[in-house]
Amino acid sequence: MRTDDGQWQAGAYAFSDELGGFSILSASGRGTRGDPIVLVQAFHSASPVTLTIRAIGPVRAFAHEEGVANGFIRMVVVAVNRSGLAWTEFEFELQEVLGTPSGYSDGLSFDQRRRDGDSIVSDAFARFDRAFEPHDRLRFEDGFVDPGKQARFEFLISDFTPVAEFYLVQDPRIPAS
Repeated sequence: MRTDDGQWQAGAYAFSDELGGFSILSASGRGTRGDPIVLVQAFHSASPVTLTIRAIGPVRAFAHEEGVANGFIRMVVVAVNRSGLAWTEFEFELQEVLGTPSGYSDGLSFDQRRRDGDSIVSDAFARFDRAFEPHDRLRFEDGFVDPGKQARFEFLISDFTPVAEFYLVQDPRIPAS
């Protein structure tokens, strides 16, 4: 649901494209395994962009009540390629402080407690690589997304010391020459 201030609400969070370079087209879901947050976005270039994520309700680690930001968000990102260039990789990076990669003590990661990665998938890329400390990054490889097409990515963001605002840098990558 889009709010009057241009943010999109889903589950216990609001999502914003206020830092530019892309547009959120829709957001839905609660952020659980059975009802992930599905965020559809149009990327206007093949440059990194930053999604702002804010808790819209109380923040309580490990809570199970509806509307509480508990530090776990099951995400499905649908990235629509409007850049005019083919993407050969796609990278996500978590930041608790804008412009600073997630560090050792912030508790923010792409489900760092699970090493198997069974819950990380894409319909456009065959493989992924995760980097944990000092950067929490998730790079999808071995695939492509042509201009005008879209890719679907599914993953879990976990934050054992949840905060009211954090960032997800999204980087569609093109072939290097």
